[in-house]
Amino acid sequence: MQSNERKMQRIAFIGFGEAGGILGAELAKVCEVCAYDILVATPASATLRTKAESAHVLLNDTLDGAIKDVDMVVSAVTASAARDVALDVAKIIKPGQLFLDINSVSPETKRDNARIIESAGARYVEAAVMAPIPPQRAKVPMLLGGQDAKSVAERLRLLGMNTTAVSEQIGVASAIKMCRSIMIKGIEALTVESMLAARRYGAEDAVLASLHATFPSLGFNADFPDYLISRVAEHGRRRAAEMREVARTLEDVRIQPLMAAATAKRQDELIDAMLAADYRYDSAQKFSWRELADAVERRLALSVNLT
Repeated sequence: MQSNERKMQRIAFIGFGEAGGILGAELAKVCEVCAYDILVATPASATLRTKAESAHVLLNDTLDGAIKDVDMVVSAVTASAARDVALDVAKIIKPGQLFLDINSVSPETKRDNARIIESAGARYVEAAVMAPIPPQRAKVPMLLGGQDAKSVAERLRLLGMNTTAVSEQIGVASAIKMCRSIMIKGIEALTVESMLAARRYGAEDAVLASLHATFPSLGFNADFPDYLISRVAEHGRRRAAEMREVARTLEDVRIQPLMAAATAKRQDELIDAMLAADYRYDSAQKFSWRELADAVERRLALSVNLT
């Protein structure tokens, strides 16, 4: 495919959650966008339709209807659903159509998905989303991989996206993201564990002061702890699922995923504790990790008293 290939006119999103919803709304400003989500056949359908309508995205009732005659299909689902979507799309995708896999899965999962899609005659490109989508929206940095990565990156940049081709080999872009996640989500999990423990000892101010003295540029004396813990409070389940994909990534190259597995467990356990405490993250409200820690502690104390 040559880099002077025509601008994309029609794009389909499979999965219309946070990622698909935001990117779909942004791309709908410059091209035609349609979408399909498995929740369209559930009671959540009305909410999805309202969301799609406000984003000027056509929500289809079927997968077949969504991807018919589009230039590119974007898979934006959960890690656990990524392979099933590739299998389902491969049954109906047409030769020559593009399949962009933006899911947070291991390099080997991306390679499997590529084989599935390419066996149907379509073209597969992997994408690694390298930062949270909401703040930057279409400008969120994405690394692309595959034989068509360079040309697809150029075509997506014409639509206002921030895409960079990093390799013709499937798996490299995902490996960059997965290895980075060991650090980024590991720091989040460490902060959760450190701050909840420090709060129970009444030592959090001293701990934060010490962290700030060691890492003065990070903001441990300001909002940085709130930000790190809020990422787990808001997206802990999804991030835990991604860390299990990170664990698979490490196992595939014979490295025991000690840190990745522990990070996934800490993320899941915080969400479990929040549910037990009836504490709900609200993106519309200023987040306080101390309030979360206190809610979890009150629920723990109550359960101890009851036993």
